Amino acid sequence: MNDITLLMQQASSGDAAARNRLYAALYPDLMRIARAHLSRAGTVSLDARGLLHEAFLRLNRGTGEARANQRIFMGYASAVMRNVIIDYVRERAAQKRGGGTRMLTLTTGIASEAIGEDAFEDLHEAMMALERIDPRSHHVVEMRYFGGLTEEEIAATLDVSVPTVKRDWRKARAFLFDRLQQ
Repeated sequence: MNDITLLMQQASSGDAAARNRLYAALYPDLMRIARAHLSRAGTVSLDARGLLHEAFLRLNRGTGEARANQRIFMGYASAVMRNVIIDYVRERAAQKRGGGTRMLTLTTGIASEAIGEDAFEDLHEAMMALERIDPRSHHVVEMRYFGGLTEEEIAATLDVSVPTVKRDWRKARAFLFDRLQQ
């Protein structure tokens, strides 16, 4: 059993010191994910450290179920960061209603183009629709696009084959593309 797994078990049982050591150990990886989210979010004026700290506060309010293993935790942390950005975008949109929308493209790798604030909220709504009809494909998108995991890592996390992950990725991209064009 490695140190991270042990810290996750201790944190799940309510040990605050273990939870803090866990976050300290995973901080570089969590910062990488935060930066990736912000690079895709385009004009969002959050910084990676602020995003990570807000996500940290939300993660502390959550249950210990997401701390089953490092991959599941990182996927969960990535989803929390995405939700922080969505909340921020919604708050700003409520303040300034209007403005043009930007086109959004999902690539086969991690996004190379930024997503505008309006498009980021549209993407969130499309992701929620995908989750309702195909939860596994939703998880594949979250882990690959938002979390930056490889197909092999996703397959191991979901306990499916790599070709299944590839099929789910293609289905999800087609669904999201169609949904975002509406």
